[in-house]
Amino acid sequence: MNGAMLFFRSNILRLCLSVIILGGILFPLMGSQPIIFPHLKGKFAPERVGTKLSERYLASEHMLYAKTIHYAEVCTWYGAVRFAEASGKEELLQKLIARFEPLLDNRRDLLPLIGYKENFNNYVDFNMFGCLPLELYRITGRKVFFDIGIPYADSQWSLPDFATEKHREYLRKGFTWQTRLWIDDMYMITVVQAKAYQVTGDVKYIDRAAKEMVYYLEKLQRPNGLFYHAPDVPFYWARGNGWMSAGMAELLCYLPDNHECRAYIMEAYRKMMETLKLYQHEDGMWGQLVDRENIWPETSGSAMFVYAVITGIKQGWLDSEVYMDVAMKGWKSLVSYINDKGDLTEICVGTGKKNSESYYYERPRKAGDFHGQGPMLWCAAALIEK
Repeated sequence: MNGAMLFFRSNILRLCLSVIILGGILFPLMGSQPIIFPHLKGKFAPERVGTKLSERYLASEHMLYAKTIHYAEVCTWYGAVRFAEASGKEELLQKLIARFEPLLDNRRDLLPLIGYKENFNNYVDFNMFGCLPLELYRITGRKVFFDIGIPYADSQWSLPDFATEKHREYLRKGFTWQTRLWIDDMYMITVVQAKAYQVTGDVKYIDRAAKEMVYYLEKLQRPNGLFYHAPDVPFYWARGNGWMSAGMAELLCYLPDNHECRAYIMEAYRKMMETLKLYQHEDGMWGQLVDRENIWPETSGSAMFVYAVITGIKQGWLDSEVYMDVAMKGWKSLVSYINDKGDLTEICVGTGKKNSESYYYERPRKAGDFHGQGPMLWCAAALIEK
């Protein structure tokens, strides 16, 4: 063998050895490769679905509660903003920002009140509004959005003038004075505190959300991972469970890997996902009561479950070989419930607790309700976010 050939082969060996060594160093630092979702085409394409629902939202009137923006609209608006950014639709994003502009000026009366005294049970519903201006601040850098959004996060851990001893006791223990142990709280509180952490880097916000989540999980999660609508109402209502699944997924996206609460919350999340997988109907949906087979499929809760599963797969918390079919069946089935106007159908209307199974079976259903439009936009965004 001539010298040139020996030189060539020795350099090839050195190169291969270098690749192996570098691979051993770099690949663990890089972590696992991102999960590749199936390319969804036609009516199932998240870009198409998200655009249709976002345009439908922009054409709608504001949904109000106590004469201010309703939390369900915030969920939809927030989802549309996430989708517009993820899909690179700058024109859509600007329209969504423009919809907020009047709230900075002549329609400030539409901003939810902080510390709304007349109805304690709805405090968290008002405060979660803060996630929207904080998300707009993250995208635009406009301080006016920060100045509107951050008080909604801060006031959850600042006692109002009318605080009771119960409120003070919760705060002394490190929980928000707004604690009420309702399952939807764990999306409403989590989303605004996590977003405040994202835009400030101040760990107090994520610590608050994590500690609150652990408290709710300890008090409310059942052995099968699901949640009763209330301690005295032993029914697994879909949308209530959806708030918990989405709230845990949202929190885990921001919670540092070394946070003391992460392992507990992750275990609770995976336990819930395992049970939801078992109760998914053949067509990909979940029932109005999750563990009932002979009940109508409910779309808002189903969309929240699909969002939680998509997020878990993308983040590597769930085995894609096990859960990809759950996500894809759920997404495709949900898309089939969107009518020509861009309204998701079969959405359970606003529902308080009641210790009656027939109550849940007989709840009215509505098309285009923001309780369902929002979670579908979360799903569309999650499918295309990097």
